[in-house]
Amino acid sequence: MNEAEFLASYDPRAYPPVAVTVDVVAFTIRQDALTVLLVRRAGPPSEGMWALPGGFVREWEDLSTAAARELAEETGVATANRRLHLEQLGTYGAPDRDPRMRVVSVAYLAFAPDLPDPVSGSDARVAAWTPVGEVDRLAFDHGTILADGLDRARSKLEYTPLATTFVGEEFTIAELRAVYETVWDEQLHAGNFHRKVLSVPGFVESTGAVTERGGSRGGPRAKLYRAGDARLLHPALLMPSKEETVR
Repeated sequence: MNEAEFLASYDPRAYPPVAVTVDVVAFTIRQDALTVLLVRRAGPPSEGMWALPGGFVREWEDLSTAAARELAEETGVATANRRLHLEQLGTYGAPDRDPRMRVVSVAYLAFAPDLPDPVSGSDARVAAWTPVGEVDRLAFDHGTILADGLDRARSKLEYTPLATTFVGEEFTIAELRAVYETVWDEQLHAGNFHRKVLSVPGFVESTGAVTERGGSRGGPRAKLYRAGDARLLHPALLMPSKEETVR
C-alpha cells in the first residue's frame, strides 16, 4: 500500500477524540506587585471560578496564534505590545483534567510591563489583574500551570536581561533591584545585587549621567544605566534561596 492509498483508507474515528487548548499565564507588575491575568468563567464547567485565559485551538490555527487570539478575545490584552515576552511554557494532558472530554492544553507564558486594564469578553464574565499572592483556587489544573509559569518567570530573570524591560530607558540599579524583588518575592542585599549586576558582561552599561536628586536621606545622586546588548546573563543572577541550595 502506498501513501496515497493509506491516507484514502485512513479513518481517524478509529481513535479516541482528543481536543487541544491553549492557556496563557500572563504576568505584569502593577502597584509594585507581581500580578497575573485571570478570568471568571461565564459558563460550565467550573462556572464562576477564576481561571487562566485560554480556549480551544481552531482547526486552521497554529498554537501561538491561538494563544494570542484567546488572550485578546477573553481579556482585551493584545500581544502586539513590542515589549511583550511570549513563550511556550509546557503541555498538560492528564486524562481527567477536563470533565468534558480528553483535552490537552499547551500553556504559554506572557510577561511584559505596562499591560493595560483587561476587558472581559468571549466566555469570560470578568477579567482582572490579581496579585499572585492573593490567588486562591483556580479551575481545572490552572493552579499547577500558574505555579509552573511563576517558576519560569523567576528563572527568566536569573539568566536573561528581561528585568530591564520593566524599568525606563535609563534606570538606577536600585530600580532594577526592585523588579527582581517583586518577581522573586525576596528582599535583596543592595550592595551584593549592585556588585553582581555590574559583574555580568553586557547586562547594563553606564550612561555617564546621574539622577537629578540624591536619595531620600540626602545621600549622593545615583548613577544611571541602560540595558546592554547581552541576550543571556553569564554568570546568572541566582535567587538567594537557590544560592543557599547550591551551597
